[in-house]
Amino acid sequence: MAPPILKLDDIFLSFGGAPLLAGASLQIEPGDKICLVGRNGSGKSTLLKIAAGLVEAQSGEVFRHPSSTVRYLEQAPDFAGFNTVQAYAEAGLGPGDDPYRVTYLLSHLGLTGEEDPRMLSGGESRRAALARVLAPEPDILLLDEPTNHLDLPTIEWLESELQKTRSALVLISHDRRFLEKVSTATVWLDRGTSRRLDRGFSHFEAWRDQVLEAEELEQHKLGKAIEREEHWLRYGVTARRKRNMRRLGELQTMRSNYRGHKGPQGSVQATASDAQESGKLVIEAHKITKSFGDRAIVTPFSIRVHRGDCIGLVGPNGAGKTTLLKMLTGELSPDSGTIKLGTNLEIATLDQKREDLDPDDTLANYLTDGRGENLLVNGEQRHVTGYMKEFLFQPEQARTPIRSLSGGERARLMLARILSRPTNLLILDEPTNDLDIETLDLLQEIVAGFPGTVILVSHDRDFLDRTVTSTIAPAVPDAPDGRWIEYAGGYSDMLAQRKGVIEERKRAEKAAERPKTQEAASSAGSARGKLSFKQKFALENLPRDMAKAEAEIAKREQVMTDPNLFTRDPAAFNRLASEMEKLRASLMKMEEEWLELEMLREELEG
Repeated sequence: MAPPILKLDDIFLSFGGAPLLAGASLQIEPGDKICLVGRNGSGKSTLLKIAAGLVEAQSGEVFRHPSSTVRYLEQAPDFAGFNTVQAYAEAGLGPGDDPYRVTYLLSHLGLTGEEDPRMLSGGESRRAALARVLAPEPDILLLDEPTNHLDLPTIEWLESELQKTRSALVLISHDRRFLEKVSTATVWLDRGTSRRLDRGFSHFEAWRDQVLEAEELEQHKLGKAIEREEHWLRYGVTARRKRNMRRLGELQTMRSNYRGHKGPQGSVQATASDAQESGKLVIEAHKITKSFGDRAIVTPFSIRVHRGDCIGLVGPNGAGKTTLLKMLTGELSPDSGTIKLGTNLEIATLDQKREDLDPDDTLANYLTDGRGENLLVNGEQRHVTGYMKEFLFQPEQARTPIRSLSGGERARLMLARILSRPTNLLILDEPTNDLDIETLDLLQEIVAGFPGTVILVSHDRDFLDRTVTSTIAPAVPDAPDGRWIEYAGGYSDMLAQRKGVIEERKRAEKAAERPKTQEAASSAGSARGKLSFKQKFALENLPRDMAKAEAEIAKREQVMTDPNLFTRDPAAFNRLASEMEKLRASLMKMEEEWLELEMLREELEG
């Protein structure tokens, strides 16, 4: 076993009241890919900040290997002092780091580097911060919610990058599929302490349940042992004749341990409030369109949404998911086409930007709309503190201002409010952002068991697969052009159907091209079915041209290995990078042409 490059042992930290961390540990060895899991408010981000050296523990051991480099992805990056995203990302590089890697990462993250950091959206800020921490390829990467505000193509690209990185990883995320694909070990932070499983997240939940069952059994045994000792104390002959001080001391210790045991935090318990049943047809859209300037967001799109449907919208950021969602619910008018909403609709919306939250409002006031201490849930009067408990808020938080809540707690608060209102049409725009895994489980159960209709926008593949009955996605995933297609089933079903459509289209194109190729070869060649002179010439000379292109690429790569080139002559660096892209494209085209000609030659000779 390799020695640890970072070790936290017996970490204690309290902000007053019950300790946030009480004996937590974290050990990172070279090549580790650890996911750090736990409930919202369990101290995951704090433990990561202690590992990064940004927060100091009140007690415990912190060891970092002197030569190891650490990079920490914070949830709210600080862009102060930087005029461009490129400058911000390059500031994370260390001596000897390759500046070309910043350009590579920014391009794959959908940024040019020329953007003004002050004008970035939430998703763009996260991409810039990712480029900054990934570029140096540090010994240790500490990533706090790296997938928040990222679209699915970017999440899948990030998965690939993290799977092949040489850096040791510790990451916090609510995205189950992401954790399953990236992690090889799991650290569970629970009630201030940590437990480690040397297997990826896919094995975590079964292991966690086993741990909690064993803990419950131990508590039951301890309770029975206390009963036996108390019986001895009251009725034992020895006890009546002479007090056994040792056994009395052990009994006091057992009682203390039994009373002091803090069980696992409760699970959220909630259901959506029922409203009057809507009509059978909830939404009918016929050939609706929407454009902003010259850009088409929705080209003629039609859909019929029936009561009980659960529809997911997916696609890259900027594709127009929220615009389409607003059109379907009547919030935004189409440029052309018609939208017809069904009867008796009671709509509840969870907005991705949390714009409905006033930071100065209190939790109780927000839940009751300022109407005293009670709220009506499913036709029943409920006291606000009792209702808050179902969503894991403590009674003393009733008068707490919303600004003091974490991102996950704010999401949970909004969920508590919309579920208290009578509704038969749930609109969920990025509902999984910031939610812990247990609350995600609850939301999944609510959505799956909701008797009304649900339309949701999400980048969480696992959540989509577990809930939706159909998925709306751009016809062209990499370059949305306003065309949208509805697929039956969840995200994985959509991918399978899209793959089948693409393969069928390729087969049809090849079948259509084959007679043309054969006809061209026949007319250009001799009557015996030989290659034409032009085709022969290309087949003989393309290998030489390909070798020449490969040599030119290698020559430029050699020049670009100079770590000081970008700093010394950025124009030359950018020119070389551009030339390499053109050479690679030309090489790929020549390889495809040569392969087609070689296959044609074999077919004619055969």
